[in-house]
Amino acid sequence: MLVALAANLVIAVAKAVGGLLAGSPALLSEAAHSVADSMNEVFLLAALRRSRRPADRRHPFGYGKERFFWSLLAAVGIFVMGGCFSFFQGVEALRGGSEEKLSGYVAGLVVLGVALLAEGASLVRALYQAHRQGRGGDGLRDPALRTVVAEDGTAVLGVTLAMAGMALHMVTGQVVWEASASLAIGALLVYVAYRLGREARAQLIGEAADPEASGRIRVLLDAQPEIDSVEALFTMKMGLDALLVAARVDLMPGLDSERVEEVAVRIKRSIASTIPEADQIFLDVTDRLAAEARESPAATGERGGA
Repeated sequence: MLVALAANLVIAVAKAVGGLLAGSPALLSEAAHSVADSMNEVFLLAALRRSRRPADRRHPFGYGKERFFWSLLAAVGIFVMGGCFSFFQGVEALRGGSEEKLSGYVAGLVVLGVALLAEGASLVRALYQAHRQGRGGDGLRDPALRTVVAEDGTAVLGVTLAMAGMALHMVTGQVVWEASASLAIGALLVYVAYRLGREARAQLIGEAADPEASGRIRVLLDAQPEIDSVEALFTMKMGLDALLVAARVDLMPGLDSERVEEVAVRIKRSIASTIPEADQIFLDVTDRLAAEARESPAATGERGGA
């Protein structure tokens, strides 16, 4: 993360200086892109730090969702600082044109070449970290690391588009190529921001566990001899490695209170050993016959029973 932040800061300054000297809309769009990436790296560093805080009285389930909140802010930053500014640069270039400065454009292409190498190295590092962390790909479930991979991948593609637009502008003398590159960079950033924002939103409002994990929990509950039926199963991601599990189960008739307590403790331990991230487990244990008796017209005082 720190490597990506340092690279983005250096590249942002170089692109901004080169873009101002050359008057290049594509290079200025890439400068805005790098500034957005730098701000987002700061957001993600805050997410990593704040999400590790232990649970307290005000937040009994911990601060794991901090990662999702800061990832949402990062998506907004990419959209506003990167996508919108790139669209603005492209439209302004089409409306007013620009005077190309050969020496400035050569310097700008050199800057983009260096940026391409730096962004490519950062992308390789992030992909390696995701592979190592997720045993072949699951590491991308981390919203912070997923955002870094998306930013670096977008940066590599954005630099490539800017270089192509600038080179075609120099060769043909038509600013439309560079303006098109700026618009393409803007569209790319808006798409990435939308995808990251949608994922962060789903996790913030309470996304359920993966179907595979939910299925394993249900199979485990169904396999318990004391459980007659699983009436409801609810799961919610509370962080990267934190999962809340709540189940309503009906027990076989005839179990006394001590036996019910033993069964509940054993089931919770089984779920925790099967799904390590399930650190909050709640069971609503009921006896169907007793529940039906409590809700019968005789017990509730209602009239009209057969």
